[in-house]
Amino acid sequence: MRLKTLSIALCLLLSLVASAQQERTTYSWVDDEGIRHYGDRIPPEFADKPKDVLNEQGVMVRQLQGKRTPEQIQADKEAAKLEAQIELQRRADQVLLSTYVNVTEIEMHRDRRIELFQAQARVTELYLRNLQQRLTQLKGNAGRFKPYNSDPAAPIIDPDLLEEIKETVGAILRHENNLEKLRSTERKISERFEGDIQRFMILRGMTHAQTAPE
Repeated sequence: MRLKTLSIALCLLLSLVASAQQERTTYSWVDDEGIRHYGDRIPPEFADKPKDVLNEQGVMVRQLQGKRTPEQIQADKEAAKLEAQIELQRRADQVLLSTYVNVTEIEMHRDRRIELFQAQARVTELYLRNLQQRLTQLKGNAGRFKPYNSDPAAPIIDPDLLEEIKETVGAILRHENNLEKLRSTERKISERFEGDIQRFMILRGMTHAQTAPE
């Protein structure tokens, strides 16, 4: 019984030793003079340098990067940003090609979008004209009162009339701002679709003479 116990303990010990040998990692690195070194531990002075991990046959299985310089870190960030931009462009190209068959379809879609904003702009312009006419009338009525009339004997303007003038001026400013936003959006839509058309033609290898419907 005792012999059997010793045999089992010996087998366990050999197994642990073998496992430890298998788990031992071999590294390779180059010092400041260009000399390559090998070992199962990295000296502290080389901890920040790039290292190769070798298998039992001495073949590199992976690489460990050393400490990155600020320049290298910045270069990595710029490379990642560029890669993200390329991926976004790839996806946009895929959507463009799967959405439209030809340039005419893109132009038709553009015209429909622009017409919506042009219609809103026309309504806003009409409302602005009405407000401006109303303001002219109000100021005409207010011309008989202070502070619009410089005559010392002129009566003080009615507060309700003064308030209506202020509200009308405010409404005009708001609608002028809205009108400018509509026109700005219309320009951006036109520019975006023009970019889509140019990109579509590049992806399809087309020239301007090949934009007719298929």
